[in-house]
Amino acid sequence: MLEKVKYIIAVASGKGGVGKSTTAVNIALALQSLGKSVGLLDADIYGPSIAMMLGVPENQRPEVINEKFFKPVMAHGLATISMAYLTTDKTPMLWRGPMAAGALQQLLQQTDWGELDVLVVDMPPGTGDIQLTLAQKVQISGAVIVTTPQDIALLDAKKGIEMFVKVNIPILGIVENMATHICSSCGAEESIFGDGGGETVADQYKTQLLGSLPLDRAIREQGDAGKPISISQIKPEITSHYEQIAERLMAELEQSEAESSPQIVFE
Repeated sequence: MLEKVKYIIAVASGKGGVGKSTTAVNIALALQSLGKSVGLLDADIYGPSIAMMLGVPENQRPEVINEKFFKPVMAHGLATISMAYLTTDKTPMLWRGPMAAGALQQLLQQTDWGELDVLVVDMPPGTGDIQLTLAQKVQISGAVIVTTPQDIALLDAKKGIEMFVKVNIPILGIVENMATHICSSCGAEESIFGDGGGETVADQYKTQLLGSLPLDRAIREQGDAGKPISISQIKPEITSHYEQIAERLMAELEQSEAESSPQIVFE
């Protein structure tokens, strides 16, 4: 039930381990801080993680409406759905691609999302069946690509961008994760994974660098504790990074909508 969802954003990466889910969760909460009604879909069928990041208990199950639709699980004000709500953390999803793609379609279409300004979709890493299913079955407003600055991650990020380009989904921008590390002892800032990679890829594909985020222990600790950094206020400067990303995202979505709207001309 996506009829009342205004924008759908896919948060994706070409490879795992770049902090995509952490970015998706914090972007969703940052959008909410702007006064938007926000949903979050965990599309990583094999390795769902948003339940833990949002502090949802392991035994939490979504309410079923009229034996047809799931009611989203509310977490920190977000309407969420995840395969983690239907299994346990000890249940491996031993499914082939079409089965996983079918499960995603069910989560998308059989969840009563209600009225949302934005639905953020935390995609699985890579460019496989689930990504193609989403592109073919849902009107995606745009994609956000998460990467780290090192060359191997940027190479995979380009593959992710090319996939969305091939299915005519606009790239809203790049988020460069783990861009710098600030020494807790001396305060020195170091680009341990390289420098400027996200901006280079953004320029190459004529999109924008939405933001660069530091490699910070607090981001991991808050995610593990179920209290994401963007709402914890432990590191206001990091919260501000996510808020700026959310503002740029909304500006890009609204501009794209205005450009695609028919123009009425009086002569």
